Amino acid sequence: MTNLDINEIIKVRRSIFPAQYNDKPVSKAFIEMLLENANWAPTHRLTEPWRFKILQGDAKNRLGVFLSNTYTDITSDEDFSPFKHKKILNNCKAASAIVAICMQRDPKARIPEWEEIASTAMAVQNMWLTCTAHKVGCYWSSPKLINYLDDFFDFEEGERCLGFFYLGNYDEKEENENSKRTPIANKTIWLDE
Repeated sequence: MTNLDINEIIKVRRSIFPAQYNDKPVSKAFIEMLLENANWAPTHRLTEPWRFKILQGDAKNRLGVFLSNTYTDITSDEDFSPFKHKKILNNCKAASAIVAICMQRDPKARIPEWEEIASTAMAVQNMWLTCTAHKVGCYWSSPKLINYLDDFFDFEEGERCLGFFYLGNYDEKEENENSKRTPIANKTIWLDE
């Protein structure tokens, strides 16, 4: 466990891409902790809309083949990129695990859908901060291909995929420290009267 405080963890959080991962596997115990932390995200009316499908080994490779074949099927010849096709396959192979980030719509529609999407995103932020604190690489990808996953996963009624959370260990020299933000003062108005 690292001694970074929450302010530091938030500031050093980065996307670490599958091409940067090494061959050291991410443990099942870590993934279980990651999911448990996701489970504590805020949730309006306690709908707990987040759902996760964990792909490892052959399952993540089958996903890579499915996504790359789907990319080929839906892309015109003039827009097809052999580089992108290969990258889809390589991302799945390079990751130690892939978490399909899914959202289960409240069957009673008691709250707006955007709130359930926001809750799911907060669950992912919990996962991202957990990865950062433990120096595990991760990356949330939401390609157009997620719209075709009904042919890969057995979704419950009202469930849909919002993207993939790639996981992998990495060598610290690979970490990108160059992120920056414009000052919060430029985005804030204080009203006190």
